[in-house]
Amino acid sequence: MTTAPLQLEIGGMTCAACAGRVERSLSRLGGVTASVNYATEKATVTLADDADALPTIDELVAAIEKAGYSATPVAPPSEARASTAQGDAPDPLADARRRLAIVVALTVPVLVLSMVPPLQFPNWQWLVLALSSPVAVWGAWPFHRAAFMNARHGTATMDTLISVGVGAAFGWSLYTLFFGEAGMTGMVMSLQLFGSPDTGSHEIYLEVAAAVTAFMLAGRYLEAKAKRASGEALRALLELSATDATVLRDGVETRVAVDQLVVGDRFIARPGDTIATDGLVRDGATAVDTSVMTGESKPVEVAVDARVVGGTVNVGPGVITVEATRIGADTELARLGRLVEEAQTGKARVQRIADRVSAIFVPVVMVLSLLALLGWLLFGGTIEQAFTAAVTTLIIACPCALGLATPTALLVGTGRGSQLGILIRGPEVLEQTRRVDTIVLDKTGTLTTGRMRVTAVLPAAGIAEERVLAAAAGAESGSVHPVAAAIVEAAREAGAATGAVEGFQAHDGAGVSAVVDDRAVAVGRADWLTSAWSVEVGDDVRADIAHRENDGMTVVAVAIDGAYAGLIAISDAVRPEAGATIARLRALGLTPVLLTGDNAGAAARVAEQLGIDDVRSGVTPVGKLEAIRGLQADGHVVAMLGDGVNDAAALAAADLGIAMGSGTDAAMAASDLTIVSGDLSLVPDAVRLARRTLRTIIGNLFWAFGYNTAAIPVAMMGLLSPVLAALAMAVSSLFVLGNSLRLRSFAPEPR
Repeated sequence: MTTAPLQLEIGGMTCAACAGRVERSLSRLGGVTASVNYATEKATVTLADDADALPTIDELVAAIEKAGYSATPVAPPSEARASTAQGDAPDPLADARRRLAIVVALTVPVLVLSMVPPLQFPNWQWLVLALSSPVAVWGAWPFHRAAFMNARHGTATMDTLISVGVGAAFGWSLYTLFFGEAGMTGMVMSLQLFGSPDTGSHEIYLEVAAAVTAFMLAGRYLEAKAKRASGEALRALLELSATDATVLRDGVETRVAVDQLVVGDRFIARPGDTIATDGLVRDGATAVDTSVMTGESKPVEVAVDARVVGGTVNVGPGVITVEATRIGADTELARLGRLVEEAQTGKARVQRIADRVSAIFVPVVMVLSLLALLGWLLFGGTIEQAFTAAVTTLIIACPCALGLATPTALLVGTGRGSQLGILIRGPEVLEQTRRVDTIVLDKTGTLTTGRMRVTAVLPAAGIAEERVLAAAAGAESGSVHPVAAAIVEAAREAGAATGAVEGFQAHDGAGVSAVVDDRAVAVGRADWLTSAWSVEVGDDVRADIAHRENDGMTVVAVAIDGAYAGLIAISDAVRPEAGATIARLRALGLTPVLLTGDNAGAAARVAEQLGIDDVRSGVTPVGKLEAIRGLQADGHVVAMLGDGVNDAAALAAADLGIAMGSGTDAAMAASDLTIVSGDLSLVPDAVRLARRTLRTIIGNLFWAFGYNTAAIPVAMMGLLSPVLAALAMAVSSLFVLGNSLRLRSFAPEPR
């Protein structure tokens, strides 16, 4: 048993090894499970309810600070927006931008003088020393400071490699200038991009110290910009909610902050207004732009009793009065934001492998650097060659790309999904989409419109049609099933009064029962009425049921006080986009299976229209669960697409659960992917996006691992200079970031 996760903003992290260190520091506290995301710079902390003594937020912050980093609790989106609006939030990139500009200004003349011998006037090396000293000391101070903090705690990170490399290059240069031949008038040298066996004792490495610092600062600055860009979708989502609302209290309009709203308040949304929070329209009619939630650009018409969502915009000409039903963290917008952020802070299996590698990578690299130094010396190399190989090994092996490979792709992929109305619950989902080979589809409300309508009421002899409809509507009034909604709506349209209802019971997959106007009413399958209620249903009635079901209708029987009272036939239309969606799912390698609680005739009719061969009808919620497990037992990796409460168990049991956002909260809570708009044609796009995000992660990790695997031996052999190593290391990180940002161009397939 655990409490809701807490989030902390972590400052001072520079690589995946830092994130791992913060995780370990938090996990040492009793009852704490922590996950730290380097890209989002946030720690998600879960506290166990059954622990003896749980740490406070102050204790969590203290543990992080003891590890050498800063931490602050994540502010609610409303507070963060208010702070930004008031100009209180500093630009997090300002210091990095200023430091980079100064370092580049000092490094350019150092490189020019070092690599162009004709410009090397007498004693030029002392000017280079004057220019490069502030770069190696002040410019590289973030690396030196982090390395010192790490050393105090007996650990090493990417900063350790950079700090040692820059320090070694600068220290060696000071030695050769003051105690060697490099300080003599007339010394000439050129920049070496590749290792050279004739490196002399007059060489200095000031250009290496300056260039490595400049390249690393530039790479870090560009990383920070790219990480901010990759999280823009989530920030935009969280910032869309209104800041204030016009509330009606005692008939008077009052402007109040959104966080002062309470459930039951009525507020006004005029044309152009952002709807303040989730609620029901109580007066008026208009059109609402729901694109923020669904990705659909077409406005939705709303009228009295329609549900509206906070963050959407009144784009119609009408003024509506809305009664607040959800506020604050309970709103749909806040829930979507949490789902997106949870997905971005999770870790896929491949990332957990990368984290373990990063944790031991830096110490291994330092050992390899020392081996390169000793190897060159033992096999006859000069001290300069040995030093160059050791420094180059330190610099080129920095594991930045490893730390960025997964979280940046997750940030961009899930952010792009939220823009399109596709919610990916977590990184594990991505791994499942690659393996899925079978998709099980619910019928009603998923492949069909879900707007079922009563097409016929067939009362038994001597019973009025209105009485059958009223009794059935009374019994069904407590159900959320589409069949129940159709019967209740038909009774309301016909003016059939339902009367007092008591003792409502839903019987999974069979029907419902209740006491309506002091009479026991049961509505459901004819065979269920016979077996459970001993209702006699004649052969002619059963023949009529079979005939209508063969025509694709859903037929329920009604019993009043244990006697058969009549039939009600309901029909539903297939969604217009369903056929193309099934074809696209097949193209993605998924075999469709139709699984429904409806009758065989209705199921067969839909399956025939959509070209689905495997049809399983008359299945109860428990039967759906068993069907999923049966397919899994046969070796299939199963996705389930559904929208109702009766689909929740099957969605949770499936390897990949996909819920339609137009369905119930229970279905969405049990799913891995949610199609917010309920647009069926987005299902293949959701699978494509998830698979493409996973491919991007794997590509990033392959590049990061491959780069280090190939580059370290080359550096140890002295075939690269430290300057080229620094450039290559920065480029590798930027390649990973650029590859991840390509996901922003993902677009749904044309329909």
